[in-house]
Amino acid sequence: MADAATLPVTGARPSIEIEGKRDATLTSGLMSLLVVDTADGLARCELMFGNWGGPERAGFQHFGRDQLEFGKALKVTLDTATLFDGRITAIAATFPDGGPPQVGVCAEDRLQDLRMTRRTRSFSDASLGDVLQRIASDHGLQAQVDASGETYKLLAQVNQSDLAFARDLARREDAQVWVEGTTLKAATRSRRQATSLELSWAGQLREFHVSADLAHQRTKLIGAGWNVADKEAAKHEADEAAVRAELNGGDGGATTLQRAFGERADTLAHAVPASGAQARALAEASFRHLARRFVVGRGVAETKPELRVGAKLTITGVGNLFQGEYTVTDIAIRYDAAAGLRTEFVCDRPAIGRP
Repeated sequence: MADAATLPVTGARPSIEIEGKRDATLTSGLMSLLVVDTADGLARCELMFGNWGGPERAGFQHFGRDQLEFGKALKVTLDTATLFDGRITAIAATFPDGGPPQVGVCAEDRLQDLRMTRRTRSFSDASLGDVLQRIASDHGLQAQVDASGETYKLLAQVNQSDLAFARDLARREDAQVWVEGTTLKAATRSRRQATSLELSWAGQLREFHVSADLAHQRTKLIGAGWNVADKEAAKHEADEAAVRAELNGGDGGATTLQRAFGERADTLAHAVPASGAQARALAEASFRHLARRFVVGRGVAETKPELRVGAKLTITGVGNLFQGEYTVTDIAIRYDAAAGLRTEFVCDRPAIGRP
């Protein structure tokens, strides 16, 4: 293993902006940072600042609520790139034994509006795009949808938050929902516009743990319901063909499972598709979701603005079984005095390399 002292280290301190203006006092007083984002959407940020003494006044520095105040816009940047953009939702304080007092805040992006709004309503003859346009309008957001999905005769939102309802609909069509600034976005994973970057161990990729696990793989998924208009079953069987374009020459989980243990088929019982097209969309989206979790990697890398949810990673230096392309599904950007700035991430792909 490479000597830890030879690993590249980026000496960088994130900048803090409040209501669009950089705050030098908060930036210099930053003690710790955590930015979390996932493929399900709703990014959050937790920050901790020193809260005692200063050039202008003694005592507590950040209890005046002039800067750190509920609802204020908070942005974290690295050089000119944005790591987080949201609004303050919580204020906290820590008074350690033998140390200086600290003040902390938590902020969430604009999906917080959707998370805190619960409704019961229905949509007639609507697609995912139609529903998201309506939800975005309800919250003063713009909508940008890149998903060609089915039109449903009836979609019911029953005592669900707008965020939970949007996520449920998106999963049916292998789509993801997130927000950038004031734009509500949705796209299938293959269409999500994201950057590509290469990480090599032991270079900018400091740590990498990866496993290929058959526990949740299936050789076939069956989506079944009832078509009332045609008075016939609505049924589709999805197999590895649904994810073949993403295998990149490797062995998929379904094929590996078939060789090792034989046929393992399963039936989806949590949804009732009303047409053959809906059954196909459900079965194939669900199969792709399981298939992509065959190979899951967890790593720590130097923080780059491009290393975000949806990014395409090329991992090198880890051997032919596990090197190659992955998609980032979760990130946690951390900063503290002990280890500096780094990004922890989770990535996945549907195939293992061949020997």
